[in-house]
Amino acid sequence: MFTGIVEEVGAIAAAEDLPDAKRLTIRGPLVTTDAAHGDSIAVSGVCLTVVDVQDDAFTADVMKQTLDFTSLGNKRVGETVNLERAARVDSRLGGHIVQGHVDGVGTVVAVSPGDKWTVVAIAPPQHLLRYIVAQGSVAIDGVSLTVATINDAADEFTVSLIPTTLAETSLGGLGIGDHVNIEVDVLAKYVERLLAANGEQS
Repeated sequence: MFTGIVEEVGAIAAAEDLPDAKRLTIRGPLVTTDAAHGDSIAVSGVCLTVVDVQDDAFTADVMKQTLDFTSLGNKRVGETVNLERAARVDSRLGGHIVQGHVDGVGTVVAVSPGDKWTVVAIAPPQHLLRYIVAQGSVAIDGVSLTVATINDAADEFTVSLIPTTLAETSLGGLGIGDHVNIEVDVLAKYVERLLAANGEQS
């Protein structure tokens, strides 16, 4: 489990194609300080398992399903990624409960810089819209954010990025047309599943 509070911005150091998978080596001096084989690290919102640690980088295998359903399949050497180690049970939950299980990839449709913050509009996959509510929680590329507004007519929502988020995560470099990993609030999905099991209408 993660909290959506990015610890550092890392970079893809190497990418090796495997049968139905890809092996990524990711540079992250902070998250590798205590990383060991089998640990979980969220890479732009995707929970990956550490298979090797060398100096300031770690290696993880990414299976085909993850490559197909997240933005990791399009990442190239040198591109930046948000990194967060798994949450400790004795630490504060600074963001919200993030599983590192991406629900879909959205597209940035507008970026509106302001004096104090930047507003980013994102078009999510159609099936995710029902889980996104104003003032609710959403993880974008592994960053815990609050949904600012929802535009039902355009099938999109906005988030407001404060200067700290812009400076300390990869979201500061977002542009129109960029793809982002979206993880909706897991509680909404469980509630829907329970209601469906009880014969309630979705």
